[in-house]
Amino acid sequence: MQPYCFPYIGYFQLMHAADVFVFYDDVQYINRGWVNRNQISINETPAWLTLPVHKADRSLPINLRQYALEEAIVPIKRKLQVSYAKSSAFEEIYPFICGLLDFGDPNVAIFNANLLTATARKLGLKCKFMTSSEIEKPVDLHGEAKIVDICSRLGTSQYLNAIGGENLYNAANFEEHGIQLSFLETRIPPTTMASGATHLSIIHLLMTNGFKGTQRLLDEYEIIYPPDNRENRPDIPA
Repeated sequence: MQPYCFPYIGYFQLMHAADVFVFYDDVQYINRGWVNRNQISINETPAWLTLPVHKADRSLPINLRQYALEEAIVPIKRKLQVSYAKSSAFEEIYPFICGLLDFGDPNVAIFNANLLTATARKLGLKCKFMTSSEIEKPVDLHGEAKIVDICSRLGTSQYLNAIGGENLYNAANFEEHGIQLSFLETRIPPTTMASGATHLSIIHLLMTNGFKGTQRLLDEYEIIYPPDNRENRPDIPA
């Protein structure tokens, strides 16, 4: 999975289900995606929490992009404080999130991998973490072929992705390499707000449930094996 910024709980459930979790950091950075932002709740309304990224050639991968956080961190902390000061676990979670935001390396991939790994460990997750950029592989592979190659090099028998990627991959191409393709769908319901229901950043769950309460939610998921093209599935973000 790309190293997203404070993603929703389904991302951490993937970590919970995996033996090895690979941060897919050597792929193109997408503007207005989930790498540098996610959604929190302000007055029961979804709001973006965005970490600004320095402008650069759009072809640069995530691990060659840099955050521009010098003047952004204080407003971001203030936004979180205003949004969640009355939450039951604020005193436990806010200092932890602030510590992650104060991380010294502005490299987007490294910064995000740190916040993801630190959060995972606080939730008791035991999987091994790797980055795709550290795995030796052909430079001309892209998309599904690149994923299959990484899985093969790691000797995996099963590739687990988030349910949002269900239409991106062909199970037969994985099976040719002895790999079973599967997808994880969270059973945690989206947060209901005035504007409707949506899955918010892990920050929201942590602020309302604390580490122990959020940890108890990690087992609430379903593994789906293709073909499984159920209709009317709610849109689930990263």
